[in-house]
Amino acid sequence: MGSDNAPTVTLAEGRPVQDPSAAVILKSKKPRGGGLALLQDTQLLETLAHFPRERIPERVVHAKAAGAWGEFECTKDVSDFTSVDFLKEVGKKTKVLARISTVAGERGSADTLRDIRGFALKMYTEEGNWDFVGNDLPVFFIRDPTKFPSLNRSHKRHPQTAVPDANNFWDFHNNNQEGVHSLMQLFGGRGVPASLRHVNGYGNHTYKFGKPEDGSFKYVKIVFKPAGGVKNLSPEDAVRLAGEEPDYHVKDLYNAIEKGDYPTWVMYFQIMDPKEAETYRWDIFDITKVWPHKEHPLREIGRLTLNRNVNNHFEDLEQAAFSPSNMVPGIAPSADTMLHARMFSYPDAARYRVGPNYQQLPANAGLHVYSPYQRDGPMSHNGNYGGDPDYVRSSFRSLKLGRGDIEHAEWEGQTQWYSSEVTDEDFEQPRALWNMFKRNGEDKAFAKNLAGHLGKANPEVRQAAIAMFAKVDKEVGEAIEAALKEVDGKPGGAGIEHEKK
Repeated sequence: MGSDNAPTVTLAEGRPVQDPSAAVILKSKKPRGGGLALLQDTQLLETLAHFPRERIPERVVHAKAAGAWGEFECTKDVSDFTSVDFLKEVGKKTKVLARISTVAGERGSADTLRDIRGFALKMYTEEGNWDFVGNDLPVFFIRDPTKFPSLNRSHKRHPQTAVPDANNFWDFHNNNQEGVHSLMQLFGGRGVPASLRHVNGYGNHTYKFGKPEDGSFKYVKIVFKPAGGVKNLSPEDAVRLAGEEPDYHVKDLYNAIEKGDYPTWVMYFQIMDPKEAETYRWDIFDITKVWPHKEHPLREIGRLTLNRNVNNHFEDLEQAAFSPSNMVPGIAPSADTMLHARMFSYPDAARYRVGPNYQQLPANAGLHVYSPYQRDGPMSHNGNYGGDPDYVRSSFRSLKLGRGDIEHAEWEGQTQWYSSEVTDEDFEQPRALWNMFKRNGEDKAFAKNLAGHLGKANPEVRQAAIAMFAKVDKEVGEAIEAALKEVDGKPGGAGIEHEKK
């Protein structure tokens, strides 16, 4: 059946199998055949029992993705403000795993739906894994961490009808208007990328990059820009491809890499001195805001290249776990409570979805790991540190200690319940974006894109959304209202009516 060097088929414990398609049965003597399966048939039982367990729980968000292996190369000297290992010298290369995803849709959803794209990287540095976990838009919908589950529920399926619901979507945003900037980005021209090879990757949060040697740091925002530029689909092409080729983006990325047309991005930092942050006109930790490039220009740092497709999607991408908590010496979190919440939530999701030892899997394993205080648990397979002491400060095992951390902030205050308030300030950057839309001739397309979604909502929800956008500029509300009239004149597209209780 096979060559001499072909592997022998076995059961899960290694017992060789004579015929993987056969089952042990009690054969009937009747001419037409039939029989009874036996409990002694380990092969049949293992095959059937494993099958319904092949799928680990789907990610609640970012379920569908494409990805690949690649490398990051430091291209500029950054020794003036940080001593991060993978940036310590020009030309240094670091292995990378990338995963680019839709957010709201399930694994079987269409690639070309209007949605934010997640942009996640795992860099396997000499001092641990650094995870860049961002999106393709520069701002986010919320800044209060307790709202995070509610935001995602409102963008997904209605609990009664099990279909995406425009009323829920817009009702959430009408009552949490700090997200208006992100909504304008989403319904602008970049809401549907033409290819995952042509999207930006924003870290969204503010991070500290510095030198553990002296504790100094700068505040940093991170962005990856595609070398081939940002490219987007028209709404008409997006809808057509959603029906004709729902895996369009996944195939596009895979085929490009197979052909040797390797996608590349340039990594940039925006840098701010901590003293400036104290008096800056916006809260620099608010992820609904950007730092204008005129004030904080992009500084080139390095280049990302994706050059090898994964060998197995499940092994390399489905089991991969990314978290902004995975930092390395020289990088630290800022005072962004959304970042702090994600630093808990993402690893916790991985422990539930993949298992408590998910860091041992090849896609997640660091280059040099010795962590004897985290051991045992289901599916441990790294030797479990043998007989090494499992408690700190043992005199029986000598250990080397790592580098220190960058400066820790000093805090003085009192604990309190807090939820941010929406103020006029939240509409300033969206207003600037609207003016840019008008200069570039994108204003009508934005209104049409948004009205196509909002038009599925109930009249009172529509009016509340129009009122919200009118706070950005009276023209925005008027443009959306005019576009809604066109939507209302077209057949189909209505949402599900709910009985009012």
